[in-house]
Amino acid sequence: MNVFLTGASSGIGAALAREFARRGARLGLVARRADALQALAAELSGPCQVYALDVTDRERLLAAARDFDHRCGGTDVVVASAGISTGVQTEYYEDLEVFDRVLATNLNAVVTSFHPFIGAMRKRRRGTLVAIASVAGVRGLPGSEAYCASKAALINYCESLRVGLRGSGIRVVTIAPGFVRTPMTDANPYPMPFLMDAQAFAVRAVDAIARGSSYTVIPWQMAWVAKLLRALPNWAFDPLLAGRARKPRASDVQRD
Repeated sequence: MNVFLTGASSGIGAALAREFARRGARLGLVARRADALQALAAELSGPCQVYALDVTDRERLLAAARDFDHRCGGTDVVVASAGISTGVQTEYYEDLEVFDRVLATNLNAVVTSFHPFIGAMRKRRRGTLVAIASVAGVRGLPGSEAYCASKAALINYCESLRVGLRGSGIRVVTIAPGFVRTPMTDANPYPMPFLMDAQAFAVRAVDAIARGSSYTVIPWQMAWVAKLLRALPNWAFDPLLAGRARKPRASDVQRD
């Protein structure tokens, strides 16, 4: 199995890399930090290619994707895991640029990650495209305007892509994590119910990818929380969440 994975330097991405490697996959690992990627590659037992780049650099990301696809003779699974989580409040001018950066990383880079593989997957009539979304895409949370918007858009993008590719042999898988213990969630100033270890998350996520599940919330308990929040009318939801602590703003941006 040949797997192209973005956001691989830490957190969920690194945990997924370890789990795919444990299952014998050949990996193409993408992240900004060359040192962290090299350290991860040295730790893994199987073959891997390392691409140190920013996923918002479209041409470099496309070149890396095409290079890996050529080297491995065809990519089986693409996992877009790179992401930013930071507090954003629209009233602050300086947050407008942060909003752009979150959308560029969490949404547009996923599209770029998938693009170069679809044609070849169509010809082979097989392949899996995986996006790491979030339960934060289910409803808007105060102070997380950019993150929630990006993940909500990502969930709907994947649904559109999945339906559009129906019958092509290409599966589109959306994984929506709840709270996973990573450097990104360490800064959260609010309770995180059902918080789980990144490696435990990775095992369940790779199982879901292997099944080709169209949409999976991990852990399963957060699926019920998300459904409950979605079912709440605005008159109940708004006061319930209005007082929730807010994630720190741009100075504490964390990125994989």
